[in-house]
Amino acid sequence: MIERLNHGLLSPLGEQVFQKALIGGSLVAIVCGVIGSFVILRRMAFLGDALAHAMLAGVTGGYLFMQIVFGQDAHAPAMLVGSLIAGILTVALIGFVSKSSRIKEDTSIGIIYTGVFAVGGILHSLFSHRIHLDLYHFVTGMVLGIEDGDLWMMAFIAVFVLTIVILFYRHLQITTFDPVMAASIGIPVVVMDYVLTACTSLVVVGAVSIVGVILVVGLLVTPAATAYLLSDRLGRMMVMAALFGVSSVVVGLYVSTWIGNIAAGPAIVLAGTAQFLTVLTVAPRYGLIADWWRRRTAVPQRLIEDILGCFRYQDGKTIPLAELQRVVKGPGDQIRRGLQTLERQGLLSLSSVGVALTADGQREALRIVRAHRLWESYLEHVGLPLDELHARADELEHVHDETTVDYLDDKLGHPLTDPHGQAIPEDFMHLIPGAEVKLGLLREGHRGTVTRVNEGARHTLIREGMQIQVGARSPDGTRWHVQLPNQPELSLDHDESDAVIIRLEAESSSA
Repeated sequence: MIERLNHGLLSPLGEQVFQKALIGGSLVAIVCGVIGSFVILRRMAFLGDALAHAMLAGVTGGYLFMQIVFGQDAHAPAMLVGSLIAGILTVALIGFVSKSSRIKEDTSIGIIYTGVFAVGGILHSLFSHRIHLDLYHFVTGMVLGIEDGDLWMMAFIAVFVLTIVILFYRHLQITTFDPVMAASIGIPVVVMDYVLTACTSLVVVGAVSIVGVILVVGLLVTPAATAYLLSDRLGRMMVMAALFGVSSVVVGLYVSTWIGNIAAGPAIVLAGTAQFLTVLTVAPRYGLIADWWRRRTAVPQRLIEDILGCFRYQDGKTIPLAELQRVVKGPGDQIRRGLQTLERQGLLSLSSVGVALTADGQREALRIVRAHRLWESYLEHVGLPLDELHARADELEHVHDETTVDYLDDKLGHPLTDPHGQAIPEDFMHLIPGAEVKLGLLREGHRGTVTRVNEGARHTLIREGMQIQVGARSPDGTRWHVQLPNQPELSLDHDESDAVIIRLEAESSSA
């Protein structure tokens, strides 16, 4: 049995056709995997497909040129040059259309590459008596019919492209992930984009003549996408993409040889697709099973906030576990996972006595209390009955991102208490010593230096550079009392106080 298996594995390697296919396919797979990693990260997969299809116009144009000018049939260098010209022309036209019109890049790619591909088909039809090309093999490839000249050409392209990637790796990496930062440190982003596009065009040009349109797109995209599911580092991703590409070539060639009546190109593409689907299913971090397990074991953010919200009236006291499970709505196992999650995050501590908040947990709970009481104030402002405020605010308090809460606070004139008379915590997220904030956010006891006086307060006595101290708010909460140096106490309304920008002193604190 083992001898028969070894014979099945080793016997194809003794055939020169298989050896050339294996070497040529591996060269294509390696360089496609490396370039394909950039293609995937930059979301250029559609552009690679466009370049591959545009090669038909280049091949037929190069063939026709040699026929008409020199009277020769197939001439690999001429078709290579023609393909390269077609690729560059395609990229240039795509860029021109997307930049000079309201058409977006993905649409312009679809328009231009189908047009260039159609030009190649028309040339082949009009001059069919001169152009003797097998368009079927142009699309599906002739991996098992690779000639020595094709191997040398692909080897040269692979060495050239890999050398470019190695020499400019850091530049390509930075421009791929953060082009703004790359430009800020002096890297020519546009030049790097053209370098990568030229390398992609060169790879596609060389690979299409060996493996066909379908296979070159498959090897450019699928192995790199497979590696992307397993790695978060570009260098490792490129190595894995090359390995996945080579393994696709090996498996596809063996399947084609063993079965005998299927083309090698589609078999290689199918092997690569099977690899991708397998990794998509079992990848430890980004796979379907891992995603299902995360969703199954995840604790809803609303439940986390409900647990923290239980401490809103406890003033740092410990809550017995049974009482917390009675108050918080949700399955018991989910509540336990929520408590464990908060403990891992350092927001609360669990003991035999019960549950207590840490300092970070108290801060997070205070954010929820602030959001809840501001929502109650806003709901009363828009006319909701008093007895419905608490329940409705319980639902809305989970919308406590700073932008929304700041909007409510400003809309309501920075209220001090909610409709039930409970104090609303101050905006501690912004009141950091040394920070520049609106005077309207400050409460009694805060000190600072005026850094800017905007239009709404220029008629007052406040000027830039003044040291001021905030006094008590008026009983109705609508006016701010400010003590100026050597001046009587000044009273400001909401708009005036928001027009004054203060830099808080390091020792400032609210009373």
